[in-house]
Amino acid sequence: MSEEDRLKTQRIAKRDAMIELGVNPWGGRFDGAVSTDLVRAQAEPLGLEAGVKSEVRVRVAGRIMLLRVMGKLAFMTIRDGAGTIQLGLSKAELGEQWPVVKKLDLGDIVGVDGIIGKTKTGELTVWADTLTVLCKSMLAPPEKWHGLTDVDLRYRRRYVDLFANPDVRETFAQRSAIIQAVRGCLVDLGYYEVDTPVLQPIYGGAAARPFTTHHNTLDMELFLRISPELYLKRLLVGGMERVFEISRNFRNEGISTKHNPEFTMIELYEAYADYEVMMERVEQMAAAGFNAATREGVVKRCAAIEAECARLTEEDRADDAKAYADENHLGAYHEARDGIAAGRLTGVFAGKVLDFTPPWPRRKYADLLEEYAGVAMADSAAVRAKADALGIEHAKKADAVVVNEVFEATVEHHLVQPTFVYDYPAAICPLTRRHPEDDSIALRFEAFAATMELGNAYTELNDPAVQEANFRTTLAGEGDETMAVMDEDFITALEYGMPPAGGLGVGIDRLVMLLTDSPSIRDVILFPLQRPQRGEPSVAE
Repeated sequence: MSEEDRLKTQRIAKRDAMIELGVNPWGGRFDGAVSTDLVRAQAEPLGLEAGVKSEVRVRVAGRIMLLRVMGKLAFMTIRDGAGTIQLGLSKAELGEQWPVVKKLDLGDIVGVDGIIGKTKTGELTVWADTLTVLCKSMLAPPEKWHGLTDVDLRYRRRYVDLFANPDVRETFAQRSAIIQAVRGCLVDLGYYEVDTPVLQPIYGGAAARPFTTHHNTLDMELFLRISPELYLKRLLVGGMERVFEISRNFRNEGISTKHNPEFTMIELYEAYADYEVMMERVEQMAAAGFNAATREGVVKRCAAIEAECARLTEEDRADDAKAYADENHLGAYHEARDGIAAGRLTGVFAGKVLDFTPPWPRRKYADLLEEYAGVAMADSAAVRAKADALGIEHAKKADAVVVNEVFEATVEHHLVQPTFVYDYPAAICPLTRRHPEDDSIALRFEAFAATMELGNAYTELNDPAVQEANFRTTLAGEGDETMAVMDEDFITALEYGMPPAGGLGVGIDRLVMLLTDSPSIRDVILFPLQRPQRGEPSVAE
């Protein structure tokens, strides 16, 4: 019998013993419980001294993270969504319920009623006089989740990761706050939030391979959307002049620290605007997200690292303290905290301080290409020679595609601070209006931070004839962004007249990564796509 099976057998026996005691091991409704942070807030003005109990009664509930039974006295630490607190239980107070205490395990969920007090050592404690079992845990929680070397397991068992690791739960609380702040920012600017189809008969709006499915009743092939763009533009035609959607998009492509096949994007369109207005919208949304989560998060994280380093130093483990400080980028957090104190939007990502304070630098695509690749965007021969030097295969690729691959290889890793790169090659931007002075240039920008693309925006093309010609060119295999088939209905919509507009898409997952110092996109997606574990059957099997 494995150790896991042995422990589960012990828990099954304790569950059965609870039932024999007349206790429902799966609990039920438990009204009136307050969060642990509220208990601490209630205790603060009481000014309790060590060893003193108050008369203030509270009801709390949470998962047992620490349990010590010592004769006729037991102490446990429970964790809820707000934090942890210690519970004190005694045979004298619990009476007939005392035997239940000995059937509890780490990971069980319990509720208690009791009074606020402090132990002789000064630990804030809820002294229980009633115990309610709310759920018996049949599997033992990890002893030290941070110590797992199999990071993949943390993503597979996110439900354990969340209750065992408060930092992970805090990241997803921050994600929620960031999304709400971005939504509120756009609503305040007069945008309508809308919903467009996830199942689409024609996919478009980006360069990506779709997931394909089949609708049985209509006997038709459908695609999970790769972008909501073409539907949102139809709403501009219909007179909805400012629209946005926080959408789940699906691209049947690779998985990396920056890519997940299912991801969240916010896409918005504004009539009578252009790509320069969209730059302002990116800055506004990033600032809203920063103020909702990063500002407080930097200060808290900095204090947490300092406390941990101080604890290690006190134990005469100075080398470990230094390693911990280096690993967690304490210096960068100090700099970011000082920047916030000075009124700037400074955060930390991967050990580097990022400054999101508007306005962000604006750099021309062609200028950056010359600066870092040493070639002119219009010099096809020089660009292809540079591609050869970089080992980029280019023989059957259009000039603009080769230019962009050289750009990605030579420029993007230099774009650490939040930066707008604008005026891209028009041939790779079929949905974008051309520059009025040079039709080889598209009025498009991409926002970068920490070398990652954060967002993509255009001054939108609204000439139906040019749009149709661009679609036919990409269908013929020229350019990089392609449609599955010609979207005739979208051309029809443009023929009715779409106002001049600016459009923007921002990757929510990447924005959350940057604002929470999360190194992988899987750290900010609750249930990222995973390969089947060895031994798991495939669908075919």
